[in-house]
Amino acid sequence: MALRPWSKAKANARVHEECTRKRVNADFDFCPPAGPEATGKTVAAEGDRGGWFGSTGGPLVKGPRLSVLRRWLIRIVVVLMVAPTVLVVAYRWINPPITPLMLVRLVEGEGLDYQWVPLHRISPHLPKAVIAAEDNTYCRHNGFDTQALRQEVAVWRAGGRPRGASTISMQTAKNILLWPGRGPVRKVLEAWITPQLELFWSKQRILEVYLNIAEMGPGLYGAEAAARAYFRKPAADLTQREAAILAAILPSPRIWSAAPPGPYVQRRAAVLAKRITQLGPLLDCVPASTTAFSRSRQAL
Repeated sequence: MALRPWSKAKANARVHEECTRKRVNADFDFCPPAGPEATGKTVAAEGDRGGWFGSTGGPLVKGPRLSVLRRWLIRIVVVLMVAPTVLVVAYRWINPPITPLMLVRLVEGEGLDYQWVPLHRISPHLPKAVIAAEDNTYCRHNGFDTQALRQEVAVWRAGGRPRGASTISMQTAKNILLWPGRGPVRKVLEAWITPQLELFWSKQRILEVYLNIAEMGPGLYGAEAAARAYFRKPAADLTQREAAILAAILPSPRIWSAAPPGPYVQRRAAVLAKRITQLGPLLDCVPASTTAFSRSRQAL
């Protein structure tokens, strides 16, 4: 039975009173009007439009739905902010069992050859070659190479195409927790995670993780898998030339190959071998003997 205008006005007043009381607890974002403006034709019109009173005269309250949606959005944002930190702290001691990139490549039909080895079982030539290839100031910065970033911004403003200023720390953050791609959302999350790696991990731990999860060929991840696939030897036995070749293919490991290396890879490897000698003290965060890092890890 449809309510008369004066009955609707009374009902609306009751809803308004109840809504005002609950609004204190943030259960409602707004309340229906009460008083003369809610009576007569105004109330009837609201009922006809399916507003606060539908065609049956029942109240239609929208505030709680908005509040629930807002609470869920806040929870999602909190999870996105906190979950990476939890994993970063855990991965200080726990080796990543798998990465998002590995899962993506598996879905694409590639294999998975991933053999974790501690840093002391990787030839010291490899971390030096990787720093020479990917991030010359790795031992000096706190996750971001500000000078390289300024240069890339200048190139962009001049109308050029930036080549990127990604550091080893940034690449490690991306590889352990994020998906491949260059979208702005991923970049923001990468910038959020990178300082946490620098805060909770040592430079040697970042190198250890990076050298074990970096993609080094179709279905190949890490130094051990790459060394055995390309050179038929463990990562601990890599020579300076072999380490330089592996570092040379890192920008495009699915295009360039280390066995046999093409002319470009050979030239790039020669440049890296020469650059290692030029970097000198910029490589001081790489243990002269990676066995020393192994002992420091066991003491943690």
